Amino acid sequence: MTVEALVPVLTARARGEAHPDGGRCAHADTVLAERPDGTVVRHDGTVAKAHAPGTDPAALTRRLAVAADPALGDTLLAPIRRAPVGLHGRLVTFWPYGAPVDPDDPEAAPWEAVGALLARLHRTPVPDGLPPMRGPVKAARAITRLRAAGPHPAAAPVLRAWSRLPGWARAEAPMPAGPRALCHGDLHLGQLVRRPGDAPVPGPGAPAAGAWLLIDVDDLGAGVPAWDLARPAAWYACGLLPAGEWLRFLTAYRDGAGPAVPADGDPWPALDVAARALTVQTAALAIAKCAAAGRPLDEVQQAVVDACDRMDPAPDESPRGGPT
Repeated sequence: MTVEALVPVLTARARGEAHPDGGRCAHADTVLAERPDGTVVRHDGTVAKAHAPGTDPAALTRRLAVAADPALGDTLLAPIRRAPVGLHGRLVTFWPYGAPVDPDDPEAAPWEAVGALLARLHRTPVPDGLPPMRGPVKAARAITRLRAAGPHPAAAPVLRAWSRLPGWARAEAPMPAGPRALCHGDLHLGQLVRRPGDAPVPGPGAPAAGAWLLIDVDDLGAGVPAWDLARPAAWYACGLLPAGEWLRFLTAYRDGAGPAVPADGDPWPALDVAARALTVQTAALAIAKCAAAGRPLDEVQQAVVDACDRMDPAPDESPRGGPT
């Protein structure tokens, strides 16, 4: 089923979940995301998400159980249902709607909240049976998409930077030995919402309405916690995130005793590989999207590609330790 055909069917399921008695309401339907790998619609206070084709039902069910765990009620938004349902060959999950970060007000971005949430997530013992964090898999898929887009003048430095990453960051080898943490796997500001007042309360430690929570458990799993800090680290190293905002985020993470970086001193030795991988992933997706649309890279996208071009095979020799 195409994305276009899926949207009305998914919307009908969202309405049915919001009004199980069959009643009607005046609330409009809203399409929040319309992509082949994830289609999301909202009706009233209910959000329905159709996950990517081929999603493992057992793995998704396990991830939903983690999000519904009362121990993580102050960190992850709890689902309405603890198991996905099938819809025309897609797995669908249901969630309460929470207000997202305002993309038009970057100065109000809650970097302290992001750092604190990640620290709490990473300090949580990894639940039994949880699949690996899928961050490196997503990076590898971005490279596959870049290659499928055909020749592009900006592709060479991105592919070169990709080839210089260790195998684990390319999803070609197991993650390095060492303690595992409970990781989000795809952390960015779009993965935060404010807890709605009528959301399910999973336990006595649940935050008050309006508190920030993490959403999207598709990539949740056991892994290297530095991956969850890698996107803001990469933005900072590329000059796209101001130093003050990066320090707000990093300080909040350290204040929360997050294990991904040392409690003080230079964080870059711990973050370098993951930050490079996220830089490459971002550049690869930018090129693929621009190639499909037949348009040139914009200034921000070019900055990420330029960062890939500056990467060398010796991360520890980088002046800032980051992907520059």
